[in-house]
Amino acid sequence: MSRPQCTRCQRPLSHCLCALIPSVASTTAVLILQHPSETRHALNTARLAALGLTNAELRAGEVFEDLPDDGLESYLLFPGEQAVSLVDLAQKGGPLRLIVPDGTWRKARKLLHLNPRIADLPRVALPEGLMSRYRLRKAPMPGALSTLEAIVAVLNTLEDTDRFDVLLGPFETMIERQIAAMGTEVFQRNHASLQHR
Repeated sequence: MSRPQCTRCQRPLSHCLCALIPSVASTTAVLILQHPSETRHALNTARLAALGLTNAELRAGEVFEDLPDDGLESYLLFPGEQAVSLVDLAQKGGPLRLIVPDGTWRKARKLLHLNPRIADLPRVALPEGLMSRYRLRKAPMPGALSTLEAIVAVLNTLEDTDRFDVLLGPFETMIERQIAAMGTEVFQRNHASLQHR
């Protein structure tokens, strides 16, 4: 029998994060396109981002045809040969929309394959050398961040601030609670090797 869940953060009621989730405004609009397999994932960081940002929207699915049409220039947060640097994009100024695929790298690529209109958008890439705080998942490559961490890094750069770091508070608590639930010994055995990331 499954434990009762909070309908907002979708964590077990005993581990609800809602009291810790801030409400942060951003000039940048954020649209998170979540692969369906991520919606029930216990450590889903995209939901934390959508709940913590007043100018963010989370959509789950595989095909997205009705993208917002409000005149904002959209950029896809995904690596690519022609990706614009965050610094260059920040210097450009003005509000824009950041479209963020959420899922494993394989699933994110599938979303782009199924949505050529999104795949054809200008891309923006994270700078090199960023370190993930996600101590429970093995990164597939150096500099791979969780969806929430990536969004925070982009918004802090685009809006020349560090005020979006507050979004990481519930994320850190979620990780700490997960480690406590599995026990230190199990964490050390299975995940301690990820600490250097």
